[in-house]
Amino acid sequence: MLAYSFVIILNFIPIMLAIILHEIAHGYAALKLGDNTAQRFGRLSLNPLKHIDLFGTIIFPALLYASNVGFIFGWARPVPVNYAKLNSPKKMLLVASAGIVMNIALALFSALILIPIDLISSPFLHGVLEVFFVNMVVYNIVLAVFNILPFPPMDGSKIFFGGIHKTWAQKYIAADRIGLMVFFVVAVILPLIGTFFEQNWNLVGWYVMHVSKFFISMLI
Repeated sequence: MLAYSFVIILNFIPIMLAIILHEIAHGYAALKLGDNTAQRFGRLSLNPLKHIDLFGTIIFPALLYASNVGFIFGWARPVPVNYAKLNSPKKMLLVASAGIVMNIALALFSALILIPIDLISSPFLHGVLEVFFVNMVVYNIVLAVFNILPFPPMDGSKIFFGGIHKTWAQKYIAADRIGLMVFFVVAVILPLIGTFFEQNWNLVGWYVMHVSKFFISMLI
């Protein structure tokens, strides 16, 4: 029972840190560039309760687990950003990229921490720290790879289309609900239909797993 609790903790804490610090990075970048919306709403906080999204943090990961798509993923409640206060495409790009940059930085830092861990003589402490920081590398890389997708509400939609001053582009990056519906169909429904026909139609899982493995292999 104790060992099982450790497994949960060593998986839960890294993924929550990856998700929460990703969102805080967006809000902090916006604050530094002139928009204090996230600060006013109390979202520059490490308190998990301020960041939990019912669908993204609980329901969606549960659906992925139940559908056996090969990976489990989720997201926090997006930090509010008033892009009207960011009066330049460069600022918008920096805010949109901040979360991904944070995840990459956390992955790199965790990979560096793994190096001196081999010097620890205690097998228990060595094992715990190794699993924790390996998970930090994995979850942060997966989160970065996932969020670079150019579909709303992922950060990639704002990174790739935010600087295009066309009506269609602005409508596209604002179409969060439609984007989530499309993503749900592609990530959950399509693989289930593929299973019925004995075909592997898990496109999102294939992308996330293969691209993430490539970058993770460079770090650990």
